[in-house]
Amino acid sequence: MKRLTMSLDDDLASAFEARVRARGYQNRSEAFRDLLRQDLGHERLRERPEAPCVATLSYVYNHHQRQLARRLAELQHDHHELTVAATHVHLDHEHCIETLILRGATGAVREFAQSVIAQPGVSHGQLHLVPMAASRAHGHEHLAPATGTRRQPRR
Repeated sequence: MKRLTMSLDDDLASAFEARVRARGYQNRSEAFRDLLRQDLGHERLRERPEAPCVATLSYVYNHHQRQLARRLAELQHDHHELTVAATHVHLDHEHCIETLILRGATGAVREFAQSVIAQPGVSHGQLHLVPMAASRAHGHEHLAPATGTRRQPRR
């Protein structure tokens, strides 16, 4: 492990310290590692739309909206290679929330998510992408979170 030393202006240092406390980090290093992983992950997802990712897509919709539930189900069926699982919860007499777990090429996952969020009657759509690194073992593909660092060999 490498040790880094950095200088920050007083305002930025205070804001960082407040973030460390507010989010319950044990130390600054963990908070900084999370920020760096997040930034590197966003960069990877932006630069490599063909790279694999896992994602959650959550959205609220009005199930009384004409044919909306059918359209949403058809979208999932049409993209069954991306849809790993779905959770459906009734919020009230009119609204439901669904969360989909997705896996596939980043560009394809983004496109699918946008097609769901853009449906009339869908609101509060949010996509959370996690970049993954693919490797092969035992004759099939394995995915592990891409952290921007080389993967350490298992011991």
